[in-house]
Amino acid sequence: MATIEDLAQAVFDGNTSKSKKLSQELIDDGMAPLDVINQGLVAGMTEVGAQFKAGTMFVPDMMAAAEAMTAGTDVVKPLLAGDDMQSLGTVFICTVKGDLHDIGKNLVVMMLESAGFDVINAGVDISPEDIVAGVKEHHPDIIGMSALLTTTMLHMKDTIELLKEEGLRDQVKVIIGGAPVSQDFADEISADGYSPDAVSAADLAKSLVGAA
Repeated sequence: MATIEDLAQAVFDGNTSKSKKLSQELIDDGMAPLDVINQGLVAGMTEVGAQFKAGTMFVPDMMAAAEAMTAGTDVVKPLLAGDDMQSLGTVFICTVKGDLHDIGKNLVVMMLESAGFDVINAGVDISPEDIVAGVKEHHPDIIGMSALLTTTMLHMKDTIELLKEEGLRDQVKVIIGGAPVSQDFADEISADGYSPDAVSAADLAKSLVGAA
């Protein structure tokens, strides 16, 4: 008989097919959908995050685990009532204008979702104007911006300036990340936070909404 520990281990191991199968078995055995998500899928991903922080797991491991978690979540989510999942808030996330890199951003999306955020993944090559339009449409709690090039990271500053011009800066927190980005740059452009990796980004987002 499937156990919740088996499911957490399947996620930790990055075993997508097993995660999907065990999630279904636990549901069939009568376990509450929310418990399957929180005690199994999210618990496994949380351990992956801890190991990643400790330097014993790496980006490919995280990506495999995130895919396994998503596969299980896809089985369970349709069974949840609309108010079952307590969201920590909404994050609008993108890679900035001129930048087409999305592996790091997508990892952040997965970690944010496993932490309990609703995430609007706007994709890559997103202009400051489009980010501001997204804020007006979705009213997120946090904007996340990623850049992998020194030439494109300047659009992060442009976005924050445009948010100020539109009178929106006080309504949303801004976090940034990517290879050339640093805490010094975040301070320089008046971002609310910087994160060097996906696990830290989720922790940062939680702290900004008072959930850490």
